[in-house]
Amino acid sequence: MIELRHLRYFVAVAEELNFTRAAERVHIDQTPLSRAVRDLEDELGVKLFVRAPRRLALTPAGARLLEEARKLFIRFERTKRAVRRTSALYQPPLRIGVADGLAQPKLSECLAGWQAMAPAVPLELSEMRAHELAAALCQEEVDVGFSFGVPEDERIAQDAAWSYPLIALLPLGHELAQEERLSLSELVRFPMIACHASYKPGVRRQIDGLVRQCGCTPLIAGEAGTFTGYVTRIAAGLGVGLADSGHVEALRRSDIVALPLVDDLRLHTYVLHKHQRFGLPEVVERFLTHAKSL
Repeated sequence: MIELRHLRYFVAVAEELNFTRAAERVHIDQTPLSRAVRDLEDELGVKLFVRAPRRLALTPAGARLLEEARKLFIRFERTKRAVRRTSALYQPPLRIGVADGLAQPKLSECLAGWQAMAPAVPLELSEMRAHELAAALCQEEVDVGFSFGVPEDERIAQDAAWSYPLIALLPLGHELAQEERLSLSELVRFPMIACHASYKPGVRRQIDGLVRQCGCTPLIAGEAGTFTGYVTRIAAGLGVGLADSGHVEALRRSDIVALPLVDDLRLHTYVLHKHQRFGLPEVVERFLTHAKSL
């Protein structure tokens, strides 16, 4: 089988017309060089050189092979340059996992800002639940994630990206619906709708922590497995609730009353990534810096 090395060795001998100088040029010993040229002649079934004492000359077949081999190497170099240029232009997508049904304007702002800042890096978005996001990060199926928080895992870094004020959600006709602002302690005197821990564990954990800080013990009237179910229960008068102002802004429903809280309470959205032993890829570092600068 003819390999590129056979042709490269042949060209060196054909141009030098001296095996010793050709061997020095291609950095191998003269014996394997001579063997490679003879293997090439055997494969082609022709003599490429006239070998005489103190003299080496090309046969007509050797001269033609030299001409064609030079063309081949020129085409090969052009092919290598074209492949390298194509590779330089290609950027693998940055794989983003979005959990908890996030529909916050800041998430869209973050992604749109990245597209403007790094248009050559495509984004690949995947929506999933929080436990799925944690698994996807650990298995390196996504590069970065957004969530209200996943269970603590030493393999995963969770950094606060942004936060929104916590807003009270009330059904129309509720006795507090006419107030301009509420305290959390006023709100939790009424039965509350909670997020099921398997749906939004980060939201449940953050809200439970804020309620405990206020020294309150709410009565949980029901747990919702989706944001739609959460809002539907409140609108139906089954209880009151809490949500971040980002989702309330995206909600815009006429059958829900949204009131700001007197307390300065905020719900945090986290940007997540897997710890890497030898550091994060440069594009992931840039994206994390961007996300945390909003």
